[in-house]
Amino acid sequence: MDETQAGNDLARRAVKGTLLFIAVLWLPIFVPAGSLAYGQGWLFWAHFSAWSAAGTWYFLRRDPALVERRLRAGPTAEQEPAQKRIQLFVALALCAMLVVCGLDHRLGWSAVSWALVIAGHLLMAAGYLLVFLVLRENSFASSTIEVAPEQRVISTGAYAIVRHPMYSGALLMFLGVPLALGSWWGPVPAVALAAGLVARLQDEEAYLARNLPGYEAYRGTVRWRLLPGVW
Repeated sequence: MDETQAGNDLARRAVKGTLLFIAVLWLPIFVPAGSLAYGQGWLFWAHFSAWSAAGTWYFLRRDPALVERRLRAGPTAEQEPAQKRIQLFVALALCAMLVVCGLDHRLGWSAVSWALVIAGHLLMAAGYLLVFLVLRENSFASSTIEVAPEQRVISTGAYAIVRHPMYSGALLMFLGVPLALGSWWGPVPAVALAAGLVARLQDEEAYLARNLPGYEAYRGTVRWRLLPGVW
């Protein structure tokens, strides 16, 4: 397969994966809600889908190798047994958060003002923007825990401030999701989601310290994992 064919094949797989993700994302929002009359749900779905599509388009043009790495995702793609379990837990916690928000809308458990809904979207946008900047800085940011043969330690950009800026962005984004969906009950499973991400981070650090040359020295230089001055 020549370079053009390989690029076209990658683009097809990336677009197919993005469209499938967007379609699947719709289900745990609207099925539990039991209605299409869920304005916060439609706004959230459109917002999240737009970021996903824009990210795919940008990195297909700028960093196809990163897209290839990130297409291998999910519990089954992980090589480390601990990460398989953690990834499954995180996926279930994320799904639970969306389902609870949908049920909240259906059963009227709580009410969130539109001002806070918009605040939730701003948090999501800030989190996604941080993730985007991290991916632009680090072409080795695979969806799975692995070390590529040519991989090196990245210590520039957000990595000069915290060791896991992608997780920082993800947590910021997930903090905004329940508000964007108009639910005060969504943060309950979000706590489990955050715990799963922290567990993944800690296991990833141990793996990189063993397998990525220079990572142990980097840990000594950049003190904070997620939030400067806190942890």
